[in-house]
Amino acid sequence: MIIKSFKLGLGFTVMALPILMGLMLSNNNNNSNHSNSYKLSLSVASVVLISVGVCGLFGSLLHFMLPKKRPVETSSLVKGESIPNDSVSAAAAADSSSPSSSTKKHQIDCSLESTAAANNNNNNSSSSSNNNNSSKQVQSSNSSNSVSMALGDANHTEIDEDLHSRQLAVYGRETMRRLFASNVLISGMQGLGAEIAKNLILAGVKSVTLHDEGAVELWDLSSNFIFSESDIGKNRALASVQKLQELNNAVAIYTLTTELTKEQLSNFQAVVFTNISLAKAIEFNDYCHNHQPPISFIKSEVRGLFGNVFCDFGPNFTVFDVDGEEPHTGIVASISNDNPALVSCVDDERLEFQDGDLVVFSEVHGVTELNDGKPRKIKNARPYSFQLEEDTTKFGTYEKGGIVTQVKPPKSLNFKPLGEALRHPGDFLLSDFSKMDRPPLLHLAFQALDKFISEVGRFPVAGSEDDAQKVISLAANINESSGDGRVEDINPKLLRHFAFGARAVLNPMAAMFGGIVGQEVVKACSGKFHPLFQFFYFDSVESLPTENLDPSELRPLNSRYDAQISVFGSKLQKKLEDANVFIVGSGALGCEFLKNVALMGVSCGEQGKLTVTDDDVIEKSNLSRQFLFHDWNIGQAKSTVAASAASLINPNLKIEALQNRVGPETENVFDDTFWENLTAVINALDNVNARLYVDQRCLYFQKPLLESGTLGAKCNTQMVIPHLTENYGASRDPPEKQAPMCTVHSFPHNIDHCLTWARSEFEGLFEKTPTEVNAFLSNPAEYASSMSNAGDAQARDTLERVLECLDKEKCQTFQDCITWARLKFEDYFVSRVKQLIYTFPENAATSTGAPFWSAPKRFPRPLEFSAADPSHLQFIMAGSILRAETFGISVPDWAKDPKALAEAVNKVMIPDFVPKTDAKIVTDEKATSISVASADDGAVINELIMKLEQCKQKLPSGFKMSPIQFEKDDDTNYHMDMIAGLANMRARNYSIPEVDKLKAKFIAGRIIPAIATSTAMATGLVCLELYKVLDGGHKVEDYRNTYANLALPLFSMSEPVPPKVFKHKDMSWTVWDRWIVRGNPSLRELLEWFNDKGLNAYSISFGSCLLYNSMFPRHRERMDRKVVDLVREVAKVELPGYRRHFDVVVACEDEEDNDIDIPLVSIYFR
Repeated sequence: MIIKSFKLGLGFTVMALPILMGLMLSNNNNNSNHSNSYKLSLSVASVVLISVGVCGLFGSLLHFMLPKKRPVETSSLVKGESIPNDSVSAAAAADSSSPSSSTKKHQIDCSLESTAAANNNNNNSSSSSNNNNSSKQVQSSNSSNSVSMALGDANHTEIDEDLHSRQLAVYGRETMRRLFASNVLISGMQGLGAEIAKNLILAGVKSVTLHDEGAVELWDLSSNFIFSESDIGKNRALASVQKLQELNNAVAIYTLTTELTKEQLSNFQAVVFTNISLAKAIEFNDYCHNHQPPISFIKSEVRGLFGNVFCDFGPNFTVFDVDGEEPHTGIVASISNDNPALVSCVDDERLEFQDGDLVVFSEVHGVTELNDGKPRKIKNARPYSFQLEEDTTKFGTYEKGGIVTQVKPPKSLNFKPLGEALRHPGDFLLSDFSKMDRPPLLHLAFQALDKFISEVGRFPVAGSEDDAQKVISLAANINESSGDGRVEDINPKLLRHFAFGARAVLNPMAAMFGGIVGQEVVKACSGKFHPLFQFFYFDSVESLPTENLDPSELRPLNSRYDAQISVFGSKLQKKLEDANVFIVGSGALGCEFLKNVALMGVSCGEQGKLTVTDDDVIEKSNLSRQFLFHDWNIGQAKSTVAASAASLINPNLKIEALQNRVGPETENVFDDTFWENLTAVINALDNVNARLYVDQRCLYFQKPLLESGTLGAKCNTQMVIPHLTENYGASRDPPEKQAPMCTVHSFPHNIDHCLTWARSEFEGLFEKTPTEVNAFLSNPAEYASSMSNAGDAQARDTLERVLECLDKEKCQTFQDCITWARLKFEDYFVSRVKQLIYTFPENAATSTGAPFWSAPKRFPRPLEFSAADPSHLQFIMAGSILRAETFGISVPDWAKDPKALAEAVNKVMIPDFVPKTDAKIVTDEKATSISVASADDGAVINELIMKLEQCKQKLPSGFKMSPIQFEKDDDTNYHMDMIAGLANMRARNYSIPEVDKLKAKFIAGRIIPAIATSTAMATGLVCLELYKVLDGGHKVEDYRNTYANLALPLFSMSEPVPPKVFKHKDMSWTVWDRWIVRGNPSLRELLEWFNDKGLNAYSISFGSCLLYNSMFPRHRERMDRKVVDLVREVAKVELPGYRRHFDVVVACEDEEDNDIDIPLVSIYFR
């Protein structure tokens, strides 16, 4: 602050000098006897100087008044403007860590502070060499003004947790800091390059330099979301800057438009090439591999339905965290004195250890030798036990306690350079076990394609048999010279498909590989997650139409879809354009889907229509991965903004945006006609219940459903195809295990328990109790009646809280709020703990004689409040401010001053603790409530109601409280401060490690970890399946479900599971079938319809209402009634006007009285 003030004062002084000089000149002019021309000159000079001074002073003021981004240590430039020689040199001299500089930071910085220090040293000692190098770089490219830069912030001094909260949940702060210090080059700005750039800019690297020497073509528009028709003819890199910069203004974006040199690569931590010859790639890779420190090199290509990735991160690359998972832990129950020692853990949770894992011990009583922090290897891992590879016969005898924690050691990888890896590729990373022989063949194919291009000077032409045969011949020649790596069958049919589509970059392939490569760059820059080692090949040849394509169908039509047509033909393109598609959700997945389908041309024809719906609005935390949104869209409807952005990508898109939640309550919007007219449904949802509902709708109307989901670096896709696959709801994940109520409230043993309790207490204190108070005050008689009728322990507890809030704990001033918060601290962390250990002393035993405080229980200790403890004071601050909000009390400025707050807290009188001899503490793990029932609950409730009535008389007229709903994503509202304070103080009671506010937000806020890379990959995979769905005629073995984990990396693709088949006589059906009865039948006609199928329908029900059962004689009177009339009269249901049918559940048996499960029966009455 002192430095800023000094700079401001100096600025004022410097700017004031011209004003003073101007005034002096003016005064001299007025008082002198000089000639008129001299006077005129002095006047002009004085006006100029005064003007300069005033403008300078005003500019200095503006500089300190206007909001600023974090500083960028480069010269001021207009976005996209060419940089002249002296500007680039100046920029390089000002910031030696920028991509214009020859100085390069360490590949992986240990900390942000050490990075800054290193940069300062580099700036001081290497400025002359930097200037020289920069000048050389400019001279080599200045002829075409090829180097340009978009303004952005390359100096990330802090992490915007509101923006990056979901990404932080995946990477953590240290990885994010390393990303923020990383400069990346992306060469080749066609569809794949654009996808990689998007993902890295969203992730927040320091800078991205875009390199491309070519111009935008109409061909590019089918895969690149950045370009529009107005960009055709412009340089690809320059045309990409503006839209990419809008994704994240904190990332500096540079461009290079002339041929790259090896020396320029030294400015980057990672370089990515998407369109480069093998010869040039080998040259660049050798330079990167041998550079000190090594530069991470990634080469990736997408050619039609085929793609590959190659990674080389240097000869000795360190992976700090191979999988990104939290270290597994266990609670020790016993340790034997054996060789090897047997360690048993409590059966509270299964152990996730594996043989060979390293573990450390802490808090062990008796066998204290194990508390030395030394990692120990385990073997014979079982669900609740394992053996230590150590002799403990001479160690102490185990007494109690102990935590065992997995240790995740760093891993070192030795990458081979590309030239060597091509000859000796080693093991390929597999994605589809039905294609075990495919990677070696594609290894040949891509080499053959490179040789074709180098010899012919172009890509093979789609549909050209001559070109395809040449590629096949080149592949055969390379195969013959491969020695031990020779492939037995080069599969000419597959190579023909490869050659035909080689020039095309398809959007779904670009999205998929953009996610994979983007994640590899993150790994290269941070050491987080295991890199791809080293080749990955993939194809989706099953996405091709089932009918053989005539070469004439592959010819370009001079349209934006020509690249896609060159692979799939014009007939499938027409089907895509005329499709009626429903995308449910427009969040992270939804944005990617909308971009993909717009580029593919889905619903872009005269007959096509795309409907997208989402009832949510845009928040700041969405912007780190939902790339169709920008900061100026915050607060607007997601679906509307996303639809507008998708229309800008492809103006032909026929899209309608809705803000309706899809569920039973909106079946008047999404009615029968809507569902029946759909071609396909794409789910982009974030919760299971909504997915299950859409699944049931698709099942009912027999519509294909393309399902996907992400969790951090993991993603999965599932194809739900009518009559071919099982539906989404056919298999479900087991429910998450919930901690017992008594554990959360009295016996926590991990931070999750503390945070669950804290969230519950927050909602009780600031939302539920004020809501109950308002319910009572708005209608006291009705409220009292409902509580009396309930008459249970829960009603009693609710009334006690309401009475406390309006009587003993009523707040009228902010000092009252401080008193309340201080007493809450005493209650939660002192009195309750003292009562617990009074009831259950440390030496207490269970009814069986076992120690009560045995694992997993942890014996607690009461806290002693101290205003000098910042965490104690922070709890008081958050609690008192929130309490004041509920009572409508203004918060004084001094409330956020620690010294003033401490003085106010120290005034609070704390009563002495007196233990209760009759306290009842729930210890039953099966209990669902901590309220203890009593025989006189009814009498107590009546007494409490009377006291409430008396209390109400003392309240001012119109008094009402303001309930607070928990909002995790606003760091200024004190919600997370309160929850973190509650949780950490409780953790301190039980000697559980505390967490910071961010980690508390992840757990208590139930934040789902999310990153752009896994989202992009999932949507790319789904859209490869969409080609099959919209083409029609594909068999179940052509479809693929996928599970992927980009952290490992792992790709597992498999055929979908077919639906279960039911049979009766010559009939068969699955869950996809729905028996339809038309003509508004009577009950008798419906029963005869079943008899004709050899089935005896003995029971018919609508919902929970029984319309007919053969056991009831009176039901026979209904035989000649229309079934729809029975629904209206018996079930008392009025069918809305938009419904043309209703469904009944029919129980049937065959001639041998065996029950037969039949499909749902739909009766059409209109």
